[in-house]
Amino acid sequence: MHNMFKFFVLVTVILFVSSPIMAQDKPSLTPPEGFTALDTPNDIGNSISLLWQASANDKEGISYIIYASPLEDGPWLEQDRVLSTLGFKSDAPQYFGLSEENETWHFYEVTSIKKDPTDKNPLPITATTYFKLAISNGTDVIEFHSIVSAAPEGNWFDTSKLNVLIFVSIFSILILYFISLARKNPNLFIRHIPGLDAIEETIGRATEMGRPILYLNGLLDMSSLSTIASTSILGKVARKVANYDSQIMVPCYDPIVMSVCQEVVKEAYAEAGRPDAFKEDNIFFITNDQFAYAAAVDGIIMRHKPAANLFMGYYYAESLLIAETGVATGAMQIAGTDAITQLPFFITTCDYTLMGEELYAASAYLSREPLQLGSLKGQDYSKGFIILVLIIGTIASTAGSAFFINLFRTF
Repeated sequence: MHNMFKFFVLVTVILFVSSPIMAQDKPSLTPPEGFTALDTPNDIGNSISLLWQASANDKEGISYIIYASPLEDGPWLEQDRVLSTLGFKSDAPQYFGLSEENETWHFYEVTSIKKDPTDKNPLPITATTYFKLAISNGTDVIEFHSIVSAAPEGNWFDTSKLNVLIFVSIFSILILYFISLARKNPNLFIRHIPGLDAIEETIGRATEMGRPILYLNGLLDMSSLSTIASTSILGKVARKVANYDSQIMVPCYDPIVMSVCQEVVKEAYAEAGRPDAFKEDNIFFITNDQFAYAAAVDGIIMRHKPAANLFMGYYYAESLLIAETGVATGAMQIAGTDAITQLPFFITTCDYTLMGEELYAASAYLSREPLQLGSLKGQDYSKGFIILVLIIGTIASTAGSAFFINLFRTF
């Protein structure tokens, strides 16, 4: 009996001593504060946002339970459990911006509600819905008895893209201003591009020698920007060719491009007042096989020996094969491409090379048409503005300010 009494006392002491430790291991729970529901901003009206303040409860092992009901009086059905260490307003800057305060608020987006606990096809939220929140440590659950509600509504304006609207408006105003200016003064200054200045010289040289001009549009179809720019340049070149009473040959890689080029050259001859001099057979389709096309063009160069070769558009490995053949015949060559990998070959083999955006500027440069000229000037000033902001933003970011970085952020 004496030993049993000692054993009983020992067990009682152990339980008494360990009970505070066990109580400390079990997280204490307090109801979350600031629980609110609101229509999710900047959306099309298909979700509701639930917000509540982060607290000392937030730690491993603690989770929040979200209940929903279509009626204020219930029945309440558990929708989801959210770990207390996850889900903050800062995770959704497209809705709530980039404020540091967002890191102290929990956020949960509700797009649908369950009809029963086993429902695998919850219904989308379309009307006012009621919500309750509870907190759990895995065993105990404390409900926050405040009931909140909200209804989803579509927003007319997405404020997260306000910066895009502002910059697009600034750039549009600049372009419209310079178009207006170009209509009053078509001689607006554009940086001289030697390759474009030399086009008239090449056409004059070909005319004096009694030999044709060869013009290539590259190897892409009419959906390519470089091909569109190339056909635009072709129209200006063809008009000068018509004025000089020379001949232009345009072998095409794509049949659609061929049809467009025929119309462009025909119109250029008509504008020059010489529609009878236009020869449709000089603009023809060869093949849409890369190296077969290159071989055919090389053959044309060797047979007709054009005095001037103009390569405008997008090119691949055939660029050097064609340009090298032109060098062998002594032709004056001007190339223009936005294919970065082919620029070294054109620079090596051609007398002049238009690099990158110079190809797109060529049409405005040659025609001095107010719409194109004003657009080009407006774009240049817009780029200058962006470069200035980037420089200031780099300095500000180095100094620890994220304002200019956030200025260009989109979500």
